[in-house]
Amino acid sequence: MAYAAGTRLASIIVCGILLLAISACAQNAQTRQAAPAPSGAQAPEVDLGLRFELEPQALALLKAMSARLAAAKTMSFTAVATYESPARTGQPLAYTTLSRVTMQRPDKLRVITPYDGPPSEFYYNGKSMAAFSPDANTIAVSQAPPTLDAMLKAAYDSAAIYFPFTDLIVADPYKDMSEGLKLAFVVGQSKVIGHTTTDIVVVANDTVQVQLWIGTADHLPRMMRATYFDEPGNYRHNVELSDWRLNAAVAPGTFVPQRAAKARKIRFAAPDSVLPASGPSAGAAR
Repeated sequence: MAYAAGTRLASIIVCGILLLAISACAQNAQTRQAAPAPSGAQAPEVDLGLRFELEPQALALLKAMSARLAAAKTMSFTAVATYESPARTGQPLAYTTLSRVTMQRPDKLRVITPYDGPPSEFYYNGKSMAAFSPDANTIAVSQAPPTLDAMLKAAYDSAAIYFPFTDLIVADPYKDMSEGLKLAFVVGQSKVIGHTTTDIVVVANDTVQVQLWIGTADHLPRMMRATYFDEPGNYRHNVELSDWRLNAAVAPGTFVPQRAAKARKIRFAAPDSVLPASGPSAGAAR
């Protein structure tokens, strides 16, 4: 489960923008990391007492979702990520980003993030990956592995780029999400999230609990919410997913940064202060 790799969504969301080292989000992330914890706050000693309690129905729902995603030759959706981070008061503040995602298996990805914060664009075409900042008119380009899974790991290793929806676009979503799994159960159904009926599934390992809302009819995820057991404040990291289109035709040039042809080139790297101490495991972003 990529969430279990120790990479917080707070870092994940910001790191994609931080690659360019020019946005206000970089200052934001560095400030959050330097901010002192509330008085008396420390990483709790959590005894989960988790046995391997994996409800067959919960696993079946995860497998159905994963099969639907893995079978898609092309995929596009909108991801609205909300993460909480402590304010000076010690209470959580919410930050959000919106990303429009287009993917083509096995080797293409585009992520356009117009807001919040300075806009950013990420492109991968099977040979190279590029991060473009429209406001600063800068672009960072690097050679990339020939598969999407390998590129996702390379992007993190080289530039701290990691997307909160990574588990959904890898070749085998179920393998990623079930790694280290100790608990899986069904909460029930909702008719609110995504304006459709969803099955609510909770999964957990020793690091994180993730709640998913999965479309009952189409098996597509509508929302994911993660909380980390070792994070003071139990902050919530949320991703809402909408505008799903699977196996639709993708226009030529979609995965090439057309507007960046005259952009100033910068190094494909991220500030060391932003890179989390432990990145995704090999299974989290293969």
